[in-house]
Amino acid sequence: MTPKRKKRLIIILALVFGSSTAIGLTLFALNQNINFFYSASQITNGDAPKNIRMRAGGMVVEGSVERSTESLQVSFKLTDYANQVKVVFTGILPDLFREGQGIIAQGKLDANGIFQADEVLAKHDENYMPPEIAETMKKKIEVAQ
Repeated sequence: MTPKRKKRLIIILALVFGSSTAIGLTLFALNQNINFFYSASQITNGDAPKNIRMRAGGMVVEGSVERSTESLQVSFKLTDYANQVKVVFTGILPDLFREGQGIIAQGKLDANGIFQADEVLAKHDENYMPPEIAETMKKKIEVAQ
């Protein structure tokens, strides 16, 4: 092999190795930031993983909101009209949060099956429903008919 070809081969191998490393690190970073969406039925059926960050969505069950008097902790039940899951959140809820409305909670499912939310997102107007919740509700209605 001539020195010129050897130099080209080293350059090409360095580019391939560098590109592979960059792609691998990018995919690793993206994998760490993925939040999968689960409905209340999927969570109660055991389809949702425990202690993995995810999003849970549905409607807040009427009469289920309980606020702690000593802290900012709020617990409520989330439903997709088939099953319910208990959600515990510590913090200030959005102004649009109320019973009977659609929300998405981000957090982790603990070993007891309680969703420990660290963020709660409420819908922004009376006609809006998050796409994931709308799709889940549509499937539930079709199955019921």
